[in-house]
Amino acid sequence: MRADVVKGLIRYRHEMRILVLGAGFGGLELSTRLSVELGDEHEIVLIDQSDGFIFGFSKLDVMFGRLTPESVFHPYRDLDKPGVRFVQATIHAIDPVAKRVDTAAGTFDGDILVVALGADLDPSATPGLVEGGHEFYTVPGAFRLRDVLAGFDGGDVVVGVTSTPFKCPPAPSETALLMHDYLTERGIRSESTISLVMPLGVPIPPSPAASEALLTAFAERGIAWHPDRLVTGLDADRDVATLADGGEMHYDLFLGVPVHRAPAVVEQSGLTVEGWVPVDPLTLETSFPDVYAVGDVTSVGTPKAGVFSEGQASVVADQIITRVRDSVPTTYDGHGTCYLEFGRDLVARVNVTFLSGAAPVGSLEGPSQEIAQAKVEFGSTRIQRWFDRTWTSGQQPVV
Repeated sequence: MRADVVKGLIRYRHEMRILVLGAGFGGLELSTRLSVELGDEHEIVLIDQSDGFIFGFSKLDVMFGRLTPESVFHPYRDLDKPGVRFVQATIHAIDPVAKRVDTAAGTFDGDILVVALGADLDPSATPGLVEGGHEFYTVPGAFRLRDVLAGFDGGDVVVGVTSTPFKCPPAPSETALLMHDYLTERGIRSESTISLVMPLGVPIPPSPAASEALLTAFAERGIAWHPDRLVTGLDADRDVATLADGGEMHYDLFLGVPVHRAPAVVEQSGLTVEGWVPVDPLTLETSFPDVYAVGDVTSVGTPKAGVFSEGQASVVADQIITRVRDSVPTTYDGHGTCYLEFGRDLVARVNVTFLSGAAPVGSLEGPSQEIAQAKVEFGSTRIQRWFDRTWTSGQQPVV
């Protein structure tokens, strides 16, 4: 056997350093799996610029006044898993050839590199959005809207998407439905309108049943649905949203889904093609050996949502584990389950599967209060698994 091959086998059988960039769904699930399987033998360095994790669905809970910001925040300082080292730092450069990462906390070299940095959001990319509207996709944006909504006295509300692709395709529909409940509870629904503008023909294309249920809910609540339309800008002086087809819509309150793009540091690394990181749809490996990417930063073909990132991270964990243990790696099946808020304390469950070369398929369960409880349990099990703490949506975490 060649000396370089022997050296490589020795390296993998004894100690590897796995660099995981990003501590969202993908990074947390991958780090947890690797800690359980390899933590006593290998080093996992988890790097993120934030100081804590917040579920995407928790942003809406805070935005509509159902929970406080403190109750949905899970600090990374509490991560304590064998073999996992968390580093809070901004990433300045990624070298996928050398598997080297330059950060504000220093330079890290790895044997395996996994990019799970998600998508960056850029409200300023849509003319007038910063000046004349609000976005609810970033944590600061959603949390600011808590006070904005509390001071809103009614009028024309427009929920609009400004670009594709965008994270969590059900979120705009959920926001429109929750806005109906919010205005109703405050007694100002009758003097308000709610419009939903999306560049899709139906709210959730992979699931005809979910789309039909949403369209029925919109009709029952008097929410105006505007399919196949894209918001291109806001005229803050006239309180008007401009659309790609030349149309305009008046608003008193505009809630926008901002432009999404791969983080600049990922684009500068040479990993992206046409804006996103291409990967093998079965293994999630990039064109660079021993470099993987999962979640929103990829162009794997699934929606940009946490549950898909989690599933992809599990596959990457298997790929890595097989290097040091006699096991059979799994391949990515494109399956994910999303919870969909219908308002009125009802939640549905959408099961969708995206397979390379095949049309996506999806099914719908609910909505019901039972599934609403299942959504709470979904969050609780993840926090228990990732942070080793008990958490119930609506309560402060308990160590």
